[in-house]
Amino acid sequence: MDLKDKIDLTRLPGHIAVIMDGNGRWAKNRGEVRVFGHRNGVEAVRQTATAAAELGIRHLTLYAFSTENWKRPKCEVDALMNLLVASLSSELGTLMDNNIRLKAIGDLCHLQKNCFAQLQETMAKTAGNTRMDLILALNYSGRWEITEAARKIAGDIEQGKITKNDVDQDLFSTYLDTSEIPDPELLIRTSGEYRISNFLLWQLAYAELCFSPKLWPDFRKDDLYEAILDYQHRERRFGMTSEQIKPLTNQ
Repeated sequence: MDLKDKIDLTRLPGHIAVIMDGNGRWAKNRGEVRVFGHRNGVEAVRQTATAAAELGIRHLTLYAFSTENWKRPKCEVDALMNLLVASLSSELGTLMDNNIRLKAIGDLCHLQKNCFAQLQETMAKTAGNTRMDLILALNYSGRWEITEAARKIAGDIEQGKITKNDVDQDLFSTYLDTSEIPDPELLIRTSGEYRISNFLLWQLAYAELCFSPKLWPDFRKDDLYEAILDYQHRERRFGMTSEQIKPLTNQ
């Protein structure tokens, strides 16, 4: 029995988030420049997205470019943007063949113009797909998202659309970029690093965290299956005790 066959399809995480880390180190280990690692990471994206869709995962969010990534050398940033444009175009067939809808979160209007235009075009072409949402976090950070939500709420209070007494966790969530997406139940980070790097800070409150030693370009379908199997062996208590959880899971 292979790893995929061991997965309980009735207990899949509805939303998986991935921090795709290790491209630079993968390239350095081979005596290449960092961009070489980013290029080879595209295959890992393809395998992860198709494997998730085949299993029945409804939402897959990939941390593709953070607001902090603009601090990298301009040549690397430009190469990343060009790679994103090329990948969005070349992978359209994969998205259509697998009935995957592309979405994006982040400060998108401040992406480079060619990147923003290609992103909009690919999202429009895949808008009718229904099997899985592939969400790219681009020019994104959790603190930016929370700050933007607070600013929008303050503006709506000023305009009398809501009052300060209306503000609770549920309302706050509606002002986030992910307002129409359920919170991730599983976060995977590659490369052996143990941090969440300003990613989905609000949404990851109760996510299960899985840290893979694989560098991102080496991540394949079996690595995703291993993470899901690990998730399925965990007890998710949400602040309750094991004794309280057991009757709920046996219903």
